[in-house]
Amino acid sequence: MSSIETPAALFTSPDSPGVLGRLGSLEVRLARTAAEIAAAQELRFRIFFDELGAMQENAAILEERDADRFDAACDHLLVYDTAIAEPEHRQIVGTYRLLRGEMAREAHGFYSAGEYDVDRLTLAKPDLHFLELGRSCVKPEYRSKRTVELLWQGIWAYCRRHRIDVMFGCASFPGAIPAAHALALSFLHHNCRADADWDVRALPQRYQPMDLMPREAINPKVALFSMPPLIKGYLRLGAMIGDGAVVDQAFGTTDVFIILPVSHISTRYITYYGAEADRFM
Repeated sequence: MSSIETPAALFTSPDSPGVLGRLGSLEVRLARTAAEIAAAQELRFRIFFDELGAMQENAAILEERDADRFDAACDHLLVYDTAIAEPEHRQIVGTYRLLRGEMAREAHGFYSAGEYDVDRLTLAKPDLHFLELGRSCVKPEYRSKRTVELLWQGIWAYCRRHRIDVMFGCASFPGAIPAAHALALSFLHHNCRADADWDVRALPQRYQPMDLMPREAINPKVALFSMPPLIKGYLRLGAMIGDGAVVDQAFGTTDVFIILPVSHISTRYITYYGAEADRFM
């Protein structure tokens, strides 16, 4: 069964098949058709390339889609604004790409393995179910708390259905100069590093140190304020940070590695997202 066919069979809601959450006119669900996946790729292109200035390859310029070999093996979590008077695939305002461990074999590995030694973690814990989160983006006018909450409600429902034990992936700071984020990177290094049992290190040829400032020189409030909302959100949930940053020249970002065991997620978040997810399971 393909990743396009799977979601509709897995999740149902009495009044709208496949819906994982709803808030006002916004709904979150998994892509069910090739047209919806293509629309998500177009949204990613507009955000990553047009807005954030990622480097464009010839194919991307011609198709105006952010696509790679991992897309076919992934499920695509989508937020729709049903108030938009367009076909469904034109109502997409946010997306997250989800790659489970068993599906990663089809893609010959995880996307983040190009930056970090992911195998060190997954091979050391063969009994756990892993989920890579990536390619998160939302239209500028929808970058609000409720859109983020819908995405996380969808992710939580997905994790429950697939019995996910650990979420991980790369999260990005804008710009390809780590020193520009010295305060935030140093805070993460000194306060949020994964312990040895969960640690993942950047590949040697891509490793960038994160301890750019001594602990005593760091103002935690200022450091947290300077971080992208996505990274702060991961930290609130209980995420840990891997060893070393990586510069992604193609996307013009400085990446850090996020490790989020489900067992580390705060009970209040489990209760909050779980209660909402139960309505749509």
